[in-house]
Amino acid sequence: MRFAAVLNQDSGTLRTINIEAFSEQLRQTLEAAGHSVEIDVVAGRDVAAALQRAIARRNIDVILAGGGDGTISTAASLLMNKKKALAILPAGTMNLFARELGIPQTLGAALQSFADGEVIAVDMASANGRPFVHQFSVGMHARMVQLREKMDFGSRLGKMRASMRAAWEAIKNPPALKVSLSVGKAEIVTRTTGIGISNNLFGEGHLPYADNPAGGVLGIYVSVARRRHHLAKLLLDMLRGRWRRSAHVEVHQAGKAVLRIHSSARKFSAVLDGELMRLERETTIEIHPAALNVLVPASKARTRRRDAGINRPGRISAPRAALPARSAASSAT
Repeated sequence: MRFAAVLNQDSGTLRTINIEAFSEQLRQTLEAAGHSVEIDVVAGRDVAAALQRAIARRNIDVILAGGGDGTISTAASLLMNKKKALAILPAGTMNLFARELGIPQTLGAALQSFADGEVIAVDMASANGRPFVHQFSVGMHARMVQLREKMDFGSRLGKMRASMRAAWEAIKNPPALKVSLSVGKAEIVTRTTGIGISNNLFGEGHLPYADNPAGGVLGIYVSVARRRHHLAKLLLDMLRGRWRRSAHVEVHQAGKAVLRIHSSARKFSAVLDGELMRLERETTIEIHPAALNVLVPASKARTRRRDAGINRPGRISAPRAALPARSAASSAT
């Protein structure tokens, strides 16, 4: 395959290594497996333009994006509904989409997995037409990100510590949004501290990412926690992957959801794949099945083919998840 690699030199892990030496390692690993690669090392502000140039090249099969969640989300958005595949080099803090795809979390192992990897098709989602690969959220998560951006941190570990401090500050003064949420034929009207809508349902027993990236449904999580200790317990449940057993969140699934904000006229923010954005009064969130081609480890591709009953390599689609909603509607004052 013919690769074009775009490496964000300002991202967490890549910022701390010898980027020239790593680029040579990348080249040698792929060329030893019979591939070719063009490498572009750029500053964070230039990532989008570099990705666009790489995607525009006609002779490229795979765009290898190295960076954090912002870099990966940008690359996926630009590759949505295109034939070229995305290879994710996990160089951020959590690397949730990479974990979802079974990409090894160390740079060297990730490179080796690309050498004999296979292309599969996975889902994307969108919020008012803006694509995302992981999650759209309002309320507590947005407040936490706003607080974290005011803090100083210079490393991956520093960002994690800042996130925990910001989460605690948000728990001490939680937001309260009056919303309505249309999920299928149900209309949920509630006052909530937070709503998260994910590209496929989060799995259990691990960090919040989907076990099936081709499940074809949105995961919808509505916080019913009000008190500080309930919010703290919900945060712990989230980090430990205990969504379905938590008493402080309602879980739904749908192909489409419409969120309407009924709170006062003040401005609210949302988080899209870790990045803050202005929250509109009405947001339509939709799933887009098989909208993104991704390069994954061969073992992951074999598992997907086995689960889908497909014997040949290449693009596959996994069976849709079937998790009944715990509640069809709720209300609170």
